[in-house]
Amino acid sequence: MIQKKVLSSSDESSEDEHVEELMDKQKLVQAKANKPTRTSVSAEVYGQFNKKGQYQAKKVNKSQDAVKRIKQRMTQAFMFSALDEHELAIVIDAMEERKFKAGDFVIKQGDDGDVLYVVDQGQLDCFKVFKKGEPEKHLKVYQPGESFGELALLYNVPRAATIKAKTEAICFSLDRETFNHIVKDAAAKKREKYEEFLSKIELLKDMDPYERLQIADALKVQKFNKNDYIIRQGEQGNTFYFIQKGDCIATKTENGAENKVYSYNVGDYFGELALIKHEPRAANIVAQSEVVVVYLDSDSFRRLIGPVDEILKRNMSRYEKYVKK
Repeated sequence: MIQKKVLSSSDESSEDEHVEELMDKQKLVQAKANKPTRTSVSAEVYGQFNKKGQYQAKKVNKSQDAVKRIKQRMTQAFMFSALDEHELAIVIDAMEERKFKAGDFVIKQGDDGDVLYVVDQGQLDCFKVFKKGEPEKHLKVYQPGESFGELALLYNVPRAATIKAKTEAICFSLDRETFNHIVKDAAAKKREKYEEFLSKIELLKDMDPYERLQIADALKVQKFNKNDYIIRQGEQGNTFYFIQKGDCIATKTENGAENKVYSYNVGDYFGELALIKHEPRAANIVAQSEVVVVYLDSDSFRRLIGPVDEILKRNMSRYEKYVKK
């Protein structure tokens, strides 16, 4: 099994990594007993605790500046990455600006929750008490573009952690009803699409299922034709790729000649060298057929790939000898 590395306070596990504890609180075993077959993680998350009624779109008046800022932050928050333009417009209309002073509590562990938050400005500390009677533990600092509070909406459970403004902060809040009718469906479809694919990738097989679903939230798709260059040697690298369809080769250009040094197939990954070593791309990656890749940008890579970071470093030797300068 993969052992998680010790993380700094800026990227330690957030409240959503305690999903198993929350599911226990909801007596998941009893819920499963009422179902004849096991469903996927994402199906449980999005279907079990969030039954739909009739929905009427909510609209909160706000300035054009606020709308512009919400749009910017939503492009950074994984939770909204699967929404189309129409869905984005509905969510933006429903969001409400909330201002907090340093020291203000935004949410408290154990309270009921009916909104999630997207950070626009400032920093917010996340604390959690793991066992009754023990002091709370600082988990991380939320930065602009990050979201929190969705677990209470997904699972209909009390707040899993306490969020306190570290500085003056502005957040945008989204109500449960809009989340349930707009955001969760789009996110569920995306998660279900990639859940099985990610579970079959050797690198990720020992990850917790919920960790893989977080990766699914952040994935973006790109298609290439035969002989297209996905990566070019010498370029700055800021993306990490998984092959969903097709096959590729790595080539190294030296003295004007381009030579094959490695092959990639479905489920393989590439692009990590530049991100781990903070160096330009060491080789070309060329599509050998029609290729579909899913990828993480550098920020998502560093946030989400922590549990397999040591494996990535160890596996670099599989082809590093071919691409040494």
